[in-house]
Amino acid sequence: MSKITLYGIWLSGPTYKAGLALSLMGQPFAYKHIDLRAGAHKQPDYLAINRFGQVPALVDGDLKLCQSGSILLYLADKFGKMGGKTAEEKARVREWLFWEYDRLASNVYRPRAIKRGFMKADDNVYQLYTGLANDALKVLESALGTSSFLVGDEATVADVAVYGDVAYADEGGIDLGPYANIKAWMARVEKLPGFKKYEDVLPKQDAA
Repeated sequence: MSKITLYGIWLSGPTYKAGLALSLMGQPFAYKHIDLRAGAHKQPDYLAINRFGQVPALVDGDLKLCQSGSILLYLADKFGKMGGKTAEEKARVREWLFWEYDRLASNVYRPRAIKRGFMKADDNVYQLYTGLANDALKVLESALGTSSFLVGDEATVADVAVYGDVAYADEGGIDLGPYANIKAWMARVEKLPGFKKYEDVLPKQDAA
């Protein structure tokens, strides 16, 4: 069986989600660094893998897949792990993934991009994004007040997706101090077998 190949860049939260899921599932993978600053994501060879010209992308045999949520669900289905145990749990996993994409991810990543100088915006725009991020974090804080993980009693790819946003909050100047339930949940995720921080999952160059 050929090894899965993940394409991305080490600064990318969505790429981290895919790599973290593979690590938590105990699946080895090859990694291909895509230099966004050099425009590698817009070159024909990469567009043949990811027609949207974004990261991440995953190649598994003849399958070429992009969008981190789709990748997470594919991995859960392929390996029979972290996808939910019942039809209801599987539906809840998808519910959280759609919410995460709609309400949390961009509102965490954009303040981070502004702070790191990758995105230019005035303070009003920055405050708008951080305000929306905190609105989403309040929803998450409430949900985690009644359960150890987002769906059921075990971690799922929903936790991976949301963790892959919240882990970058500090870099965007978003204070997690008021969110005790979120911090406790993050600690539980970080104790899972196979857990790695993004700098340990994603190298700054290709890796076999």
